[in-house]
Amino acid sequence: MSVHSTAIIEAGAVVPESCTIGPYCTIGKDVVLGEECELISHVVLAGHTTLGRGNKVFSFACIGIAPQDLKYKDEPTRVVLGDDNVIREYVTISRGTVGGGGLTTVGDGCLIMAYTHIGHDSSIGNGCILANSATLAGHVTVEDYAVVGALCPVHQFCRIGKYAYIGGGTTITQDVLPFSLTSIARDNHAYGLNKVGLERRGFTPEQLKELRGAYRLITAGKMNVSQALEELRGRIAAGEVGEHVKYLVEFVGKSERGVIR
Repeated sequence: MSVHSTAIIEAGAVVPESCTIGPYCTIGKDVVLGEECELISHVVLAGHTTLGRGNKVFSFACIGIAPQDLKYKDEPTRVVLGDDNVIREYVTISRGTVGGGGLTTVGDGCLIMAYTHIGHDSSIGNGCILANSATLAGHVTVEDYAVVGALCPVHQFCRIGKYAYIGGGTTITQDVLPFSLTSIARDNHAYGLNKVGLERRGFTPEQLKELRGAYRLITAGKMNVSQALEELRGRIAAGEVGEHVKYLVEFVGKSERGVIR
């Protein structure tokens, strides 16, 4: 094991021999690291925190710290990260709260850029990118392959759908439609499909065409949301559209805060 002489690893922590622990890192007694993790320097891992294989954590990041919630009374809540994530400088990831389920999670293959905050009881999917100073309040869900731009505050309990792309500086107070390109002009709008991002992920022209038609109904048509969903459910039942439109309809139908149109 490569552990710098200034690092502090408390008794009880699990640190495999394949890990690299840099200068002035602090690893608490309830922390479990997977194989081949690397902590660059000055990293704090606290609380009941588990990291999977191959995570790389840069200087001054703090993972598993107590949530910023006045109701928290030092309960043994958790943070769990998957494999192959990159956590950049000054990122903070808070552990969960009893009232929120007690768990904050990050999936596999995510890039969490500098100064990002992931609040308590939040859930980040696989392949997500959170750009510099993205700020997620508690109970936020970011689904697979979504991108949250720099300087974006996200209100608690909001959901960001799969493959969504949020432009920098956009304030999110409602759910963000999956597959969408959402940004701020005078106020927040969904500007249509995240076409470039979807093409990079292997979406076919036919799938993009189906999603484009569904978006026009939901965001730009003469129907209200309920009417648009009913129309799309009819198309799903008739086999006219595929699984991605079905997921979009389910996402909107379950929204509790409303969606950005």
